[in-house]
Amino acid sequence: MPVYKKMQQIARDIDKKEGQLLSEFAVTNEEAVRRKPEKDIHYRPPFALDRDRISYSGAFRRYTGKTQVIYFVSLLDEQLTSRIIHTLSVAHISKTIGRMLSLNTDLIESIALGHDLGHPPFGHDGEKFLSEVSVKYGLGFFHHNIQSLRVVDTIAKKGRGMNLTFQTRDGILSHNGEVHNEGLSPDKNKTEQDLLDYIKAMENGDFVDMSPATLEGCVMRLSDTIAYIGQDIDDAVRIGLIQRDDLPQDVTAIMGDTNGEIIETLVNDVVVNSCGKNYVCFSEKISETLFKLKQFNYREIYRSPKLKVNHKRIKKGYHRYPFFMRIP
Repeated sequence: MPVYKKMQQIARDIDKKEGQLLSEFAVTNEEAVRRKPEKDIHYRPPFALDRDRISYSGAFRRYTGKTQVIYFVSLLDEQLTSRIIHTLSVAHISKTIGRMLSLNTDLIESIALGHDLGHPPFGHDGEKFLSEVSVKYGLGFFHHNIQSLRVVDTIAKKGRGMNLTFQTRDGILSHNGEVHNEGLSPDKNKTEQDLLDYIKAMENGDFVDMSPATLEGCVMRLSDTIAYIGQDIDDAVRIGLIQRDDLPQDVTAIMGDTNGEIIETLVNDVVVNSCGKNYVCFSEKISETLFKLKQFNYREIYRSPKLKVNHKRIKKGYHRYPFFMRIP
């Protein structure tokens, strides 16, 4: 038997075995849809192929030098969280939840690795400044999730794009860890047109909160919050921005006060409350506690004047040097 036929048989057997372990609410590999058909024979499952295309891309490698919350991370302390560390944390956490819920972990991982590809330098501050420049030049409001989709669709591979599946692309576009959700249900009737309508509305300045099309996308979206909330606290403590004792005692009594404790509490809560269901959610008590912790983070960390010492300089750089205007 030729090697490629033997490989196809092995791949089919493995896919069949793995498919039998999936929940009835999981996305199967047979459901994967690409915008452009491919002639090449792939032995990897479709969502694993998406994952690999993302992880081997230049855009993925550029995560390394990008800020998560604290500017100039590598100059201050190499153990502080960068965008790549956050992205890998999201992937690990979401895969853990997905495995416990018997979902398609290849799809979860591909969404997680690609969700922040469109983030500009200097985190959400950079996103805000770039959006101001974008509006100034008539390009509409800039949003990193839309740019992430733009990267995988049209920018990567010198304009050819990665030709990812609809499910991965939707998950990338639909992630929004800044919005507080107690629970998420997939919108399984979504189409390509829904993605285009969402992009148009957001670029026009309207706010649209779009639920992912898959349960795997919902898991990744909640995991985005789980990954950053405690890690940002640990980073802030590490640089002396806050003290561990500053955390609200009613929050720490329930969730703990370290990143590891917070992750464990949130992951356990999601799994227990979502197992066997066509949605993912936190319990009401944990959701309320998590919201209080988010409020603390925004007040004491994200909006802290101590983190904005280079704010004016960075904003000036964005407005003075709009490099995209030089692209023919």
